[in-house]
Amino acid sequence: MSEQQYIDLYSQCRDMICRHSAAPMNAARGAALADFRRLGFPSRKVERYKYTDMEPLFAPNYGLNLNRLAIPVNPYDAFRCDVPNLSTSLYFVVNDMFHTATLPKGHLPEGVVVGSLRDFAAARPDLVAQRYGRLALTRDDGVTALNTMLAQDGLVVYVPRGVRVDRTVQVINILRSDVSLMVNRRVLIVVEPGAEARLLFCDHAADDRDFLTTQVIEAFVGEGASLDLYCLEETHARNVRVSNLYIEQQAGSRVNHSAVTLHNGVTRNRTDLVFRGEGAECNLCGCVIADKCQHVDNNTLIDHAAGRCTSNELYKYVLGGEATGAFAGRVLVRKGAQKTVSQERNQNICATREARMYTQPMLEIYADDVKCAHGSSVGQLNDAALFYMRQRGIPLAEARLLLELAFINEVVDHIQLVPLRDRLRHLVERRFRGELSKCAGCKLCK
Repeated sequence: MSEQQYIDLYSQCRDMICRHSAAPMNAARGAALADFRRLGFPSRKVERYKYTDMEPLFAPNYGLNLNRLAIPVNPYDAFRCDVPNLSTSLYFVVNDMFHTATLPKGHLPEGVVVGSLRDFAAARPDLVAQRYGRLALTRDDGVTALNTMLAQDGLVVYVPRGVRVDRTVQVINILRSDVSLMVNRRVLIVVEPGAEARLLFCDHAADDRDFLTTQVIEAFVGEGASLDLYCLEETHARNVRVSNLYIEQQAGSRVNHSAVTLHNGVTRNRTDLVFRGEGAECNLCGCVIADKCQHVDNNTLIDHAAGRCTSNELYKYVLGGEATGAFAGRVLVRKGAQKTVSQERNQNICATREARMYTQPMLEIYADDVKCAHGSSVGQLNDAALFYMRQRGIPLAEARLLLELAFINEVVDHIQLVPLRDRLRHLVERRFRGELSKCAGCKLCK
């Protein structure tokens, strides 16, 4: 059982893990260990993991940087994410450590914090203790329990009441190691009532090594607040990424979340969102381009625990080679959540006979005054459209490219940041053309 190696590791290194972390994070480790012993890694018999077998992903003997040794990296030499005309406050997280040596020159609005979760927990222990682990319950998920048990640092984004952060906060997560490495990263996002923030997370791997990343994100969006969260993955085939995102929305709040996977090895994304107050709205979008033997699994839950809320969900996949994709989206409308409006769509193209797509949209409704719909489709490129384009002199490869771009761009068009939207259109086109979709100045993919 691969679980035992992590239990033994924690038992042997508990003092070291706690010494290099903060009290609110350490306080949760005991319960997380007990839950991990009970749950272990979820198997395919667990409904939410039926399309991804987790235990083999964690079986290899990865190294961990528990003693927090400094890993030499100049993030600007390693990566420069160049999105033309997009002015951002740029931060770096190297593996799971917030990079303090390079900070943006521009100042954030007063009271806004973007920095090390460990340092923030030491400075504001009461605030972190009230939030940390409240959404990401270790009793419900073995991977979340493992992350809570081992995570020592990560990122915090704190926006006080009524503050608007005009400049997009961009966080580059860089995987860097000379050996196979496991990274356990934690992210805490708090957007207080009436506040607004836009976040862009970009995941990259600086070395051609085997990486295993667990990431747990907890996002608290207060009454009347607004959060735009964009997550872009461009790693490599030797990377395994398991990310669990938990979002809580209060009354009148708004969340836009987009997840884009362009390059990866094995990716498993879980998104749990709950409405706690009336009049809130969320828009979840995702697009996946995968080929070779890549695997991407998106699993979502939107919990309408309050009435008069609106949710929109759109995920699209284009799979080639022997790639496998999975989407399972559940919308739960609880008793009393009247006037709920929900729309869920998952559309997919398998560009080769060997590609496989598994889709499972679900509606579970316990209220009678709602407008809810869901649907999914899996198919190939339209032969009639290809024939029509070829009759007009367009080569087959170019015709296929144009149809794939039109298919994916529906998701890209939902991105509110115009410069990012334009950049993603360019990256998506290069990805379909078989080119490395790297940003200008990027040295990671050469």
